[in-house]
Amino acid sequence: MNIMLEDKNPELTPISKYGEFGLIKHLTENFSFENPSTEVSVGDDCAVINPDGKKVVVTTDVLAEGVHFNLGYVPLKHLGYKAVVVNLSDVAAMNATPTQILVSLAVSSRFPVEALEEIYAGIYMACKHYKVDLVGGDTTSSTSGLVITITAIGLENSENLIKRSGAKPNDLLVVTGDLGGAYMGLQILEREHSVFLANPNMQPEMEGYDYILERQLKPEARMDIKKALKELDIHPTSMIDVSDGLSSETLHLSDQSKVGFRIYEEKIPMDSLTVSTAEELNLNPVMCALNGGEDYELLFTIAPADFEKIRNHPDFTIIGHAVDLEQGNYLVARGSGELVALNAQGWDAFLNKGQ
Repeated sequence: MNIMLEDKNPELTPISKYGEFGLIKHLTENFSFENPSTEVSVGDDCAVINPDGKKVVVTTDVLAEGVHFNLGYVPLKHLGYKAVVVNLSDVAAMNATPTQILVSLAVSSRFPVEALEEIYAGIYMACKHYKVDLVGGDTTSSTSGLVITITAIGLENSENLIKRSGAKPNDLLVVTGDLGGAYMGLQILEREHSVFLANPNMQPEMEGYDYILERQLKPEARMDIKKALKELDIHPTSMIDVSDGLSSETLHLSDQSKVGFRIYEEKIPMDSLTVSTAEELNLNPVMCALNGGEDYELLFTIAPADFEKIRNHPDFTIIGHAVDLEQGNYLVARGSGELVALNAQGWDAFLNKGQ
């Protein structure tokens, strides 16, 4: 991360060389269009998007230095990529197709142009991978570190959109992939960063943690799930992405759908490395899955009639079911069957002091 701190290095370019509008042009000149719905892009007063009869979905997220990321161990290119993924995951949770993004940066003078080029290199990689167009944004100065704001736009036919509010009692609760890995990756990064700060001569011990480190530093939005569900002829009754932890997201579905949920502890999917790392750090792996967040998997409900369609699919795990609202939201403990109340203890930017 020294590139951001050596602003007196004559080989690095101060932002003042370009100015606001010159900087935007410099950072975005290599981006190209992927979508016919993009009519006017960067360089005009507004972007012009032609939805061609589809519904437009819009979402935005702010990532602030010291709150959502630590530049002591987060590579700038990874940060740019992840900032896009965070937003596209919300589009995936609506069962829509992402088409455009807008990017705004607030940066301090300690960042040279080369640092911003790294961020935009990550944004460019994400745009290419997910076939979305960068169509605008803004830059401004900051006195409190780096802030990235991304707005994502998606398009979809009305009948294909999925909200949080459609679950019914007896619907099955399903999750994609595995949970808790991103949180465990964060714990390893925090541990090794603390060791480095105490003794800069110590080499970080990252070997063997590749999967969970990637889950934290370079997550992926589950845009593939839309196709998988279509092939299975399944239309979820409600859906949300797992950004703040399984427990919090389940409670969001409960609130919007006016149902309760039962989640079975032994059904929660976790990678073996997630489990072994949690045990190494004396953490309960189930609590990491429930409250860790940043997995960016999809949590959704389906009608009981769709059980046979989904039960043997390798990427989907049925972890519970919906009940009447007055029955509440509980984790059914492994073995004992004890009911443990679900609490929203996941990530909250106003309650957490940062990573």
